[in-house]
Amino acid sequence: MNPLEKRIQYKFRNSLFLAEALTHPSLGHETQRHHFDNQRLEFLGDAVLQLIFTEHLFMRFPTLPEGDLTKMRSRLVSREGLKVHAIAIGIGEYLMMGRGEESSGGRLRASALADAFEALIGAMFLDSDLETVRQFVLREAEPDIQNLLHEPVHVNPKGRLQELLQALSPYSPAYTVVSQTGPEHQKNFVSVVTWNNLELGRGSGRSKKEAEGAAAMDALQACRWETEKLEQTGPENK
Repeated sequence: MNPLEKRIQYKFRNSLFLAEALTHPSLGHETQRHHFDNQRLEFLGDAVLQLIFTEHLFMRFPTLPEGDLTKMRSRLVSREGLKVHAIAIGIGEYLMMGRGEESSGGRLRASALADAFEALIGAMFLDSDLETVRQFVLREAEPDIQNLLHEPVHVNPKGRLQELLQALSPYSPAYTVVSQTGPEHQKNFVSVVTWNNLELGRGSGRSKKEAEGAAAMDALQACRWETEKLEQTGPENK
């Protein structure tokens, strides 16, 4: 078993699945071998993760409505959430990528790490079965699921957004009410949250606090700070 297999406690029967999961698309761009990278496995792994978390949350929280379950699942499969799992198993150091991508910090980029983790899940699924993958995923995600028990994302979306952004920059998100309509006793507020001159999300509510919370939730689901970082690095690093 190689070190990554030891870390995930799984030995691949077909080592090509693992090699494919660890091959970043940038390597194909440099070697002109575009047929072998982890994008297809990422697509598969994303679907497998969605199924595993959907089933687990459905069974674990039998009284929660569909909307709350959706928000909890979104938090578990978010790019930042998957990045944490990727870092925990050290997947970045095993990625095979182009020199340009690596020199620009590709091994630490959230998108590359999250995509590789999804690809690894897809590879494990093809190499074994859903139950094997489920045991691995739920073992890795148990701390996050425990956090959901104590503080579901819909309870404090502003705090969760601040926590994520402060890991990237010392600047805090700023909330601005951009409109308010309706009579005094039934106003509707629309709030926008910005960070580093980037609009991350917007939301509405019957109070400023409710509108800010909705804007933070929109930002958490969209992860626009990651999209902006990718655009700034140029198309060759996407």
